[in-house]
Amino acid sequence: MPRQDDEKFSNRLDTAAKARAEMLAKAKARAEAAKATADERAKERLAIAQARDERAARRAEEKRLAAETAERAAREAEERKRREAEETKAAAEARKREEAEKLVQLLAEQKALRDAKYQARKDRQKKGKR
Repeated sequence: MPRQDDEKFSNRLDTAAKARAEMLAKAKARAEAAKATADERAKERLAIAQARDERAARRAEEKRLAAETAERAAREAEERKRREAEETKAAAEARKREEAEKLVQLLAEQKALRDAKYQARKDRQKKGKR
């Protein structure tokens, strides 16, 4: 701004003071606006952080539930395997018992047949001596 030569020193001081006051008012207005937007930004950041924490908690809960489900499924599979093994073992033992009973019966039949043959031979020998 061009200065006039006839301007007095006091006028120049007043003009400079007014300019400084205007600059200070502008700076205060900008600071207030920045403070208001800073509060809004802080609230937004807080909301974002809360949402992130909620998502993390939800993921952790889902992970925990999935782990429990997997553990339960593993226990059930192990129990099923154990039960099947017991059933297989019991069936094998039943087959062995059945085979053993058949063998005992077969041996008894063979012994009875042998005894009958022996008795028949003894009877024939007794008839011949009479």
